[in-house]
Amino acid sequence: MKLLHAKVFSFIIIFLMTSSFIQAQDFNLSNSESSIKVLGTSNVHDWELKSEKQTGSLVVENLDNFQLKGLNVTITTESLKSGKSGMDKNTYKALKTKSYKTINFQLAEVKKVENNGSKKFKVTTTGDLTIAGVKKRVSLDFSATVSGNTITLTGEKTLKMTDYKVDPPTALLGAISTGDEVTIKFSTIFK
Repeated sequence: MKLLHAKVFSFIIIFLMTSSFIQAQDFNLSNSESSIKVLGTSNVHDWELKSEKQTGSLVVENLDNFQLKGLNVTITTESLKSGKSGMDKNTYKALKTKSYKTINFQLAEVKKVENNGSKKFKVTTTGDLTIAGVKKRVSLDFSATVSGNTITLTGEKTLKMTDYKVDPPTALLGAISTGDEVTIKFSTIFK
C-alpha cells in the first residue's frame, strides 16, 4: 500500500512540474528584427534616434488569452544612433552614458488584456522605466500579436526627459535646442 501511495505521489509531482513547465513559455527579443526609435523635436527640425542593440525577454503563461507574466527590455544607450555623430555625442552626454550604459523597462503589473481575435491583444500594463539612473513607474499600453512561436509587441510611449533628470541636448552653443518631450516607438519581436 505504501508503494502505491509513493507512486501516486510521484506521479502527481511530475504532472504538476510538467504542466507548469508546458504552460509558461519564455521568449527572447530578436535584436535584428526589432525596432525601437526615439522621436523628438528641436527649434530647427524633428529628429530620430534608432536603437541598434536591444535585448529582452517575455514570459507568457497561456498564448490563447495572452497571460503575460514577465517583460523586460534593455537598450544599450550608446547604440542609439541618429546618423549624425555630433547629435549622438550630445545625446550620450545628456544621457550620462559613461555612468549609465543601458535604458531598462521591467514589467510591474498587467492591468488588462483585451482579446481582439485572431491572436491579437491590446495590453495595458505598468512597469519601471530606468533612464540615466532614474527609475519611474510608467503606464505602457501596447498591441501583442501571436504568430506561431513569434510574438510581436507594438506601441509608443511619450515622456519628458526632465522627468528623468536628463537635460534636453543642445548644439552650437545653445543655438539649437531640443524639446523636452520625446516619443518612444517600438515594434519588438520575441521568439
